[in-house]
Amino acid sequence: MTTNTPTLSSDAPFTSADPATRSWNPQRASGMPYRKYAAPHDRVQLPELVDRRWPNARLTEAPLWVPVDLRDGNQALADPMDGARKRRLFELYVRMGYKEIEVGYPSASTTDFDFVRSLATSDLVPDDVTVVVFTAARADLIARTVESVRGLRNVVLHVYIATAPLWRDIVLSRGRAELAGTVRAAAADMLRGADTLTGTHTRFQFSPEVFNLTESEFVLELCNDLTAFWDASPDRPVTHNLPATLEIGTPNLYADQIEFTSRLLDRRGSVILSIHPHNDRGTGVAAAELALLAGAQRVEGCVFGNGERTGNVDIATLALNLYSQGIDPGIDFSDIDAVRETVEFCTRIPVHPRHPYVGELAYTAFSGTHQDAIGKGFAARTRELVTADSLTHPWRVPYLHIDPKDVGRDYEAVVRVNSQSGKGGIAYVLQTDHGIELPRAVRIDFAATVQEATERNGAEITSAELWELFDRTYLTGATPSSLGDEPTAIGTADRVIAAAADAVVDEERSVTSSGRICVFTLVRTGTGDRWSAGIDSDPAVARRRAIAVALSR
Repeated sequence: MTTNTPTLSSDAPFTSADPATRSWNPQRASGMPYRKYAAPHDRVQLPELVDRRWPNARLTEAPLWVPVDLRDGNQALADPMDGARKRRLFELYVRMGYKEIEVGYPSASTTDFDFVRSLATSDLVPDDVTVVVFTAARADLIARTVESVRGLRNVVLHVYIATAPLWRDIVLSRGRAELAGTVRAAAADMLRGADTLTGTHTRFQFSPEVFNLTESEFVLELCNDLTAFWDASPDRPVTHNLPATLEIGTPNLYADQIEFTSRLLDRRGSVILSIHPHNDRGTGVAAAELALLAGAQRVEGCVFGNGERTGNVDIATLALNLYSQGIDPGIDFSDIDAVRETVEFCTRIPVHPRHPYVGELAYTAFSGTHQDAIGKGFAARTRELVTADSLTHPWRVPYLHIDPKDVGRDYEAVVRVNSQSGKGGIAYVLQTDHGIELPRAVRIDFAATVQEATERNGAEITSAELWELFDRTYLTGATPSSLGDEPTAIGTADRVIAAAADAVVDEERSVTSSGRICVFTLVRTGTGDRWSAGIDSDPAVARRRAIAVALSR
């Protein structure tokens, strides 16, 4: 017997006829010049990380958050903030509970220098808040930076220099030894400058810019040298900030680099290991979370992710991710819309409606399956809280991993109705906003009416419009007294309604939020069975109203 073995044509979607080695990928070649790119570096392959620990670590507390919107975020704006906007943002961050705030690059612009001076000569900075100022590793710039903070109580002088080979070769034209000498000279300038600041508690911070593209052992050499030179101690720790200035690899690579550095830093108990992830590959949040597992203790980012190119890491997302796991984020997002409004005003950049946690639609479901699950989740929680405390009973509502009320949102926008919505979502809106609980049969009936209406206009239907549609469909019609124009006709109308009651083939009742009774009747008419409804404090009257509506149609 012979068998015909199929052969793969040149345009076949799979790469092998052997099922064991076949790649189930139907994509064809894109035609894009992908060969001009290469992986920029190998993953960390050092003996110290044979037993890498971060994959099994768990986050149990929030890091020290440092918003850099006033410096790094500001540098990314087409229209940088003026002093008034900077002040408004700074005051917001103080209210939210940030304890370190990077406030500017005072040697780079007069606006930044003047803003730092305004902080130094006012009472805007609480005693427990540390101001961070940023400078390049150059003597004249360091001197101006030191001058800007004179009079502040708590200051971190933050110096940076690019250390990656590409930057050393193309931008700085310096080898490793020369660059290390530049870093040491800048550290000495900072130390001398700090000695001139009377009444100021000064700490130091170093950032090897583009850390994630720099040789790990070179970063370690630079950091350990500064730790010793600045004589780091538990009372005066040195901050080493390791930026993913250009995000170039998967988040696990960054975590390996952070763990390698963390485990080999000298005087580890006197060093604050900080990270500064960017978002060029769209994985800045993931990289930050893995870096925290790997030993990072401090995170620099922008509150909603504004920053050069595709942004700095998003602090709100990171902090509320921790919150959703039962960890105190350490900063207050309980009125997240007020935070958003201030940040949008100061940066002139709107927050995307689907932004995690803060976007207008972050907690909104249009899909029928989502709406049904959310509605059932709320109902289950209402039952559970009859005997449980809301602060100790775990939040368990499908599709909502935190309670929107925790960040100042109400439940009105959780379910919104369009042509994709199902009967559960429609019923949820009517019950939540209008106090009407739809029986299952009526849900099915009304859902078809809503879908027809929304598909016809192609848009979302508001809660008010949904109620108008419900009213027209089930409630609007003749009442017992309006079936006749004269008082003598009322008795006749009542007899007609009583006779029509024999045509009722189904009936459902529910209690409205106001305590009245809503009676739904399915009446057999000459044109088919039709649901109608009546509402009254007396169920008999409500039933008569429902039948009257059916008759009037």
